[in-house]
Amino acid sequence: MGRTHKLGSKKQIIVLSGFEEVLMDDKIITMLELQDEMNKKVHPEWREQNFSWYRAIWIESAELIDHFGWKWWKKQTPDMHQITLELVDIWHFGLSQTLIEQNSLRDSARCLRRDLDDPLPSRDFRLDIEDFAAHTLKTKSFDARRFGRLMSDIEMSFESLFSNYIGKNVLNFFRQDHGYLDGSYKKIWGDKEDNEVLIETIERLDTATVTFRADLYREMQEQYARLAV
Repeated sequence: MGRTHKLGSKKQIIVLSGFEEVLMDDKIITMLELQDEMNKKVHPEWREQNFSWYRAIWIESAELIDHFGWKWWKKQTPDMHQITLELVDIWHFGLSQTLIEQNSLRDSARCLRRDLDDPLPSRDFRLDIEDFAAHTLKTKSFDARRFGRLMSDIEMSFESLFSNYIGKNVLNFFRQDHGYLDGSYKKIWGDKEDNEVLIETIERLDTATVTFRADLYREMQEQYARLAV
């Protein structure tokens, strides 16, 4: 029997069946596995390094509110592409924190899905970002219910989180493969940052295909060779 699912929109109520819950769990497991793979690329023994994932989360939260706008002395328009990417970046670090705290991928996925399905009530987006950052600093952990509230604030669906996470994961691998650690990687491609190129490329591709990751990496490689000169 399905249950009420509010994630992705404050205006829509979607019934999420048991089968759909399993599919959502499977996608979260996919993201957890990809995050583990990415972290190993940075450091093979990343779990033993005591990296400060919470610090990365609250710093990304500051960047998030900057893209939304908070300065009363100048005109600012929320940059929704960048807001989406900042949330995806936070999700990367949240997945990493979850991998440290939990033993089972299936249990981790269920916990994350339950929290995303039951976000805290939305208020003002800026207040919710500050509450999320403050909680992160206080607990040095990742709160998926508060993260889910941020998604709900901007009506970001789980499918959007999943496809954009896959895309950013590909970009992160691409960066590592092209000299991100030694400083030789070029982040500006032509007149745009690689994040902007990523968003435009994702919009051109079919994110539902099983070859999406490979297709995206190939497209990024071709554009990097052509633009990042």
